[in-house]
Amino acid sequence: MNYQKIFSNIYSNLKNESDTGQVADYIPELSYVNPNQFGVHLATIDKQGFAFGDAEKRFSIQSIGKVFSFVMAYARVKSDIWKRMDLEPAGTPFNSLVQLEYDQGIPRNPFINAGAIVVCDILISELQSPKEEILSFIHSLSENNDIQYNPQVANSEKQTGFRNYALVNLMKSFGNIKNDIESVMNLYFDICSIEMSCRELSETFLFLANHGVVPHSGERILSPSRTKRTNALMQTCGFYDEAGQFAYKVGLPGKSGVGGGIVAILPERYAIAVWSPRLNRKGNSHKGMLFLEEFTTQTKLSIF
Repeated sequence: MNYQKIFSNIYSNLKNESDTGQVADYIPELSYVNPNQFGVHLATIDKQGFAFGDAEKRFSIQSIGKVFSFVMAYARVKSDIWKRMDLEPAGTPFNSLVQLEYDQGIPRNPFINAGAIVVCDILISELQSPKEEILSFIHSLSENNDIQYNPQVANSEKQTGFRNYALVNLMKSFGNIKNDIESVMNLYFDICSIEMSCRELSETFLFLANHGVVPHSGERILSPSRTKRTNALMQTCGFYDEAGQFAYKVGLPGKSGVGGGIVAILPERYAIAVWSPRLNRKGNSHKGMLFLEEFTTQTKLSIF
């Protein structure tokens, strides 16, 4: 299949599409991003790569990083993780306090903000050096030791993260945060600040398309069963309260971030990452969503 030609054709059609979204300027550092950038990279489990546009440009992966931290926690505490959070779609904004109050401090899933904060709490309990070990994990998945946190972005989120602090304090009041709040939140903001390119993201997510095994190294990260469950969570919970739309229109497990990135996988075939910084009202990349919808339509490659 000529992926390069497909990418080019879809992008040509998208150029005529009005991009009404805006960058995530509620995080001040992200307001400086050029909103007109666009990149795509597809990596296959047999180590082929196909790029288009700004595929090598690094950007703030934001909530996509929640998949890495979840996988690390899930691999360590296994099914006990579900004592601390649920695995249902939220149906509410990713930073909803109302939902969390109603559920007595138990986040609906690990990919909304409250769930990812609980995952950070778990990792602080489980790891000697959480910040360093998370980055080392990403380095091993990507074969790239240059991937780093961005301290300016992390600090920008910390300075404006009032609602996230409200979430963690609410969960602390229900007994669902065990460690020091500042330590938990610093780790959470650091994970959101990780910068990667479309190529790096697609290659790093390949283990989820390969039954939990990293193609380049043969290392098993998750069992086939837990890989299946992680992919199911991305399918149902990976796009905030737009997960149903993504499943309906694209048909792939995936995860988005307010930096404008989306990564999705097709089991036993590929991982694809798209980046376009302007977000729709649900916090997902406007053109990224449209691109992937058209991609799975033209290639007839989805899980459905």
